[in-house]
Amino acid sequence: MASVPEDPVLERYFKGHKAAITSLDFSPNGKLLATASWDTFLMLWHFKPQARAFRYVGHKDVVTSVQFSPLGNLLASSSRDRTVRLWIPDKRGKSSEFKAHTAPVRSVDFSADGQYLATASEDKSIKVWNMYRQRFLYALCRHTHWVRCAKFSPDGRLIVSCSEDKTIKIWDTTSKQCVSNFSDSVGFANFVDFSPNGTCIASAGSDHTVKIWDIRLNKLLQHYQVHSGGVNCVSFHPSGNYLITASSDGTLKILDLLEGRLIYTLQGHSGPVFTVSFSKGGELFSSGGADMQVLLWRTNFDELNSKDVLKRNLKRLHFDSSPHLFDIYPRTPHCHEGKIETVEINPKLEVTDLQTSTPPVVDILSFDSTTTTDTVTRTPPDKDEEMCKYFLNPSLMSSEYPRTTLKKKSEDMSDLPSENQRSIPLAVTEALEHIMEQLNVLTQTVSILEQRLTLTEDKLRDCLENQQRLCHAMQQKI
Repeated sequence: MASVPEDPVLERYFKGHKAAITSLDFSPNGKLLATASWDTFLMLWHFKPQARAFRYVGHKDVVTSVQFSPLGNLLASSSRDRTVRLWIPDKRGKSSEFKAHTAPVRSVDFSADGQYLATASEDKSIKVWNMYRQRFLYALCRHTHWVRCAKFSPDGRLIVSCSEDKTIKIWDTTSKQCVSNFSDSVGFANFVDFSPNGTCIASAGSDHTVKIWDIRLNKLLQHYQVHSGGVNCVSFHPSGNYLITASSDGTLKILDLLEGRLIYTLQGHSGPVFTVSFSKGGELFSSGGADMQVLLWRTNFDELNSKDVLKRNLKRLHFDSSPHLFDIYPRTPHCHEGKIETVEINPKLEVTDLQTSTPPVVDILSFDSTTTTDTVTRTPPDKDEEMCKYFLNPSLMSSEYPRTTLKKKSEDMSDLPSENQRSIPLAVTEALEHIMEQLNVLTQTVSILEQRLTLTEDKLRDCLENQQRLCHAMQQKI
């Protein structure tokens, strides 16, 4: 059994992107890492020695966010090209694209059961999609500026969002209403997420701060001022006891939430750090930034079984659940200077035998119904047809099937499949493109009508309430 290091250590780094790293996520089994970049590509990194990396080509602009589904059978990505894509994370890279918003999409997030996907956009809305049929369900439209991030709570009952309107909003997924609102007069939150038990949220502030809020008490619990630049991302350890932060000051910071103090400052990137994430079990974390490098770190924290953590949190977050011993205990808001009892780690000075990884990269082109190239390469139906059906209807499949299927696929990554080619006439392609453009216009029109209808309903409700109050006042006078 490998010994646990006293401090977090940099294990290896990956090079392959041609621009800044914007987002990353570990697969549920901890064997893969997906990254998104300004270079418009997604990349899939394997932790096996000598394994090839896969670069998914499909988005036409900056890829802003990436996330694995809870089972690991799907990969969602968002982009400034206003689309969201769902990929099968294997060597064939089949994907489905849908026009999600009328402006750049900033984030994607799966619900814990994998049935829903939340997307946040610069069109000031959050949209929720049904993954069973890949259909739009509803929009949340109370922000007055770009929405930078939206995340489901562990039990799926709530969504937290942050916007450049300097507010953080909590939404009820049943009533589709905003049930809580946190505002800041100084800066706005770049990123926000729920703690593993769902009782608290953490925000990464453009004003260099990290804040922990208790959503039951609507109260600020902890307020950290440990960075000298804007904070771009945060990630909770699965235990809920630690929080790691990424900042434009070029550092990562690890906070002990139980003791309420900074414990580690990690240096390894050259330039701003835009994203950081713990693995599902908490034994690893990864970071990426403007230097185009993906760093993989090993923690000295207890490793947890991500499935057990998920089950525990889902059970504990029942409507009738009582307070939990593992909750972050409310403390008076306080600032942390981080000058005492902290450890600074600079791997560039200390690591001499670092495992580097610049693996051969395989480009995988995305082929789907919205592809606009003149020649489209597709694989004819074969024994993997069931996998394609599962891709379109994720919730139909039992949890055992995708694991075995993906295991067989991942074990044989060396040989790319031979694919038959067929040419689609240019006239047909142009006609399909025109149809897709018209459908996109219709989708945008419906979205605008939905927003106007919501506003009209709100105004009618206010009028009715005012009328009732007037009638009641007149009756009292009579």
